[in-house]
Amino acid sequence: MMKRGKKYVEAAKLYDKTQQYDVAEAVGIVKKTSTAKFDETVEAHIRLGVDGRHADQQIRGAVVLPHGTGKKVRVLVFAKGDKVDEALAAGADYAGGEELVPKIQNDGWFEFDVVVATPDMMGVVGRLGRVLGPKGLMPNPKAGTVTMDVTKAVNDIKAGKIEYRLDKANIVHVPVGKVSFTEEQLTDNVNTLIAAITKAKPASAKGQYYRSFTLASTMGPGVKLNVAKLV
Repeated sequence: MMKRGKKYVEAAKLYDKTQQYDVAEAVGIVKKTSTAKFDETVEAHIRLGVDGRHADQQIRGAVVLPHGTGKKVRVLVFAKGDKVDEALAAGADYAGGEELVPKIQNDGWFEFDVVVATPDMMGVVGRLGRVLGPKGLMPNPKAGTVTMDVTKAVNDIKAGKIEYRLDKANIVHVPVGKVSFTEEQLTDNVNTLIAAITKAKPASAKGQYYRSFTLASTMGPGVKLNVAKLV
């Protein structure tokens, strides 16, 4: 068993770990139990009753959180010609084409958090699959990051769009804001995420969809939501 710090132990005493809470209550507890000296990220960990090994039960998509994530997101856009200028005008941090490949592949340049590409650039981006894939940076049509509408893609990402997808254990891990957000802002963000994940439920998913839903700050204890109320 990992030894917990004194602050963590004190924080964990502030609520009943066996209880399941509604969203607003859980958010209040997460804010109260955050003790780090930095502005911690609030994360959602959602275990779903699906089997991601089956193509028809894959859950993947994106949602714009109404209050953003509190994190400055750096966007790289792969595009050609006018689309490069359009991407930069929309607020992309970097935009370009083939010339970026060696920079990423050989120089190990990763000064970006999200990659967007126009469809005609996917051949080029595909050559970076081995380096971008493991970092979860490959553009994907389902997440809205392969598109000709680079302005919308960049605007959405800058506004607080997050991607969600199942990991190998059928759990979705996503940031939903910062501890410094108000309870209302965090509650709004969590409810927006729940609506998106509920809508993404595959028709072939059987039984209970939400198996568990935990909210936690980076260093704080996990607070369980009442999953019966989520569906």
